[in-house]
Amino acid sequence: MSANDPFARLPEAASFTVTSTTVTDGAAWGREQFSSGVPGGKDISPQLSWSGAPEGTKSYAVTVYDPDAPTGSGFWHWAVADIPAAVTELPEGAGDDTGSGLPEGAFQLPNDVRAARFIGAAPPAGHGPHRYFVVVHALDIESIGVPADATPALLGFTMAGHTLGRAVLTATAETPA
Repeated sequence: MSANDPFARLPEAASFTVTSTTVTDGAAWGREQFSSGVPGGKDISPQLSWSGAPEGTKSYAVTVYDPDAPTGSGFWHWAVADIPAAVTELPEGAGDDTGSGLPEGAFQLPNDVRAARFIGAAPPAGHGPHRYFVVVHALDIESIGVPADATPALLGFTMAGHTLGRAVLTATAETPA
């Protein structure tokens, strides 16, 4: 596992709380949160609840990112934009192909396999443990204004000047050699 901190060069932001009934901060993903390309994996997005967002929050975005992927740029597993400020929870499985569990107005961007859905963990066998940063971003704008086919990196770039706070939960996964 590398020491790569995906927030090290981003503007400071207030912290708030994110929890999950699916995974505990610092714990391993369940098999359901592994990629369907891994035995037992089901590509089911985690349940998330958040509270304590900064005053002035007008929307949220949710991202899941693995900075330990052997790509040179990490790996984006999920990105959701334009979650209304009144919403403070996503049910498990909200990140399916249809986004059926997402609130009205929210949308999923294509991840690094170019699918607009949650894709589960699939660290290469023997590569060691990977970290998955599950982040709820509190934004000062109702709509972040990126197209639905944008990359998560473009979403992150666009959010940089609108982020009031970040709630971070870190999950882990490893595939034995």
